[in-house]
Amino acid sequence: MAKAPYRTIDARPNAESLIKPGELVDLVEVTPLTLADRRIYNLLLENAWDAIDKPVTHVISKSLLRGSHNSNDRVGESIERLMTAIVKVEVTRNGEPAIERVQLLGGNVETLRRDGVLQYEIPARLRNIIRDSAVFARLQREVMFALSSKYALTLYEMVQKRGNLKYRASERFSLDALRGVLGVPKGKLTTWSNLQLRAVKPAVAEVNALSDYLVEILPIKTGRKVTHVELKWWKKDGAGQGVAERGVTFSKVGRRARAEGRAEEIAPRPAWLDARGAALRPETYETAKLRHPGYDIYYIEGEWRSWASGKAPAEDPDRAFLAFARKFTEANPL
Repeated sequence: MAKAPYRTIDARPNAESLIKPGELVDLVEVTPLTLADRRIYNLLLENAWDAIDKPVTHVISKSLLRGSHNSNDRVGESIERLMTAIVKVEVTRNGEPAIERVQLLGGNVETLRRDGVLQYEIPARLRNIIRDSAVFARLQREVMFALSSKYALTLYEMVQKRGNLKYRASERFSLDALRGVLGVPKGKLTTWSNLQLRAVKPAVAEVNALSDYLVEILPIKTGRKVTHVELKWWKKDGAGQGVAERGVTFSKVGRRARAEGRAEEIAPRPAWLDARGAALRPETYETAKLRHPGYDIYYIEGEWRSWASGKAPAEDPDRAFLAFARKFTEANPL
């Protein structure tokens, strides 16, 4: 008996990572989305995953969507953009390639309490696409929140979708196709030089610094004009992955500048930081997450490092950080 094909909905998210169907990685945004919109949408997909192909209403706490922000206003704005967003998805219908235009998010109800919930639905056509999907990206949650631009997050998703392909380590895109997948607004970054400077180069630098892969995007000319690019990717070795992990757990302050090689540090470093810039133990982050659910622990770490600059070295940095996190969350309730 032939083995049933593995489907995307059979993949399971875990505490460190979430699943995103490949069709929703390489989509083209007819209505542009922001970095916050894409992060929130990934969280909505993750929350709905156990019944994502069924016509049911999903429920999620608003505190999980707003991250370290104190207000729900940004969440509401993102939800409204996602409701009105139209995307083009490459699918196969009756054995032939096709483009399907769908909405990303269906009807929803947001309770007005600050600690309330969002009830939402996945549109029927999108449920069908997800049900039929056989390719997906596994996204590391910490990397998703560490990346500082929409273009970097999109490139990260593209590489995560392709990284495990056995016989392929590159793919060619026309410039128009690359702009479409990255979500560049129409009429913006129309030349290769502008696209490379404003979107491609910073995104590649961040993905190389923070993910498990190294990435290149090389221009391809037709005559004298750049008309296509080649995306290349390869898995980092153990040492490279360790550097990426330290980059993710380190403060957001100056992270993008360090990734692009433009700066060493923006703020003075506390004396107790070691040469690798990774003073806290991994279990300290886990403890902070358990004690303060709903908060962006890495944002709090950045606040702590800024506060600690110029002060006497802490005898126990891990305890000092946890004490700071407790006071910070008490002063900034969700």
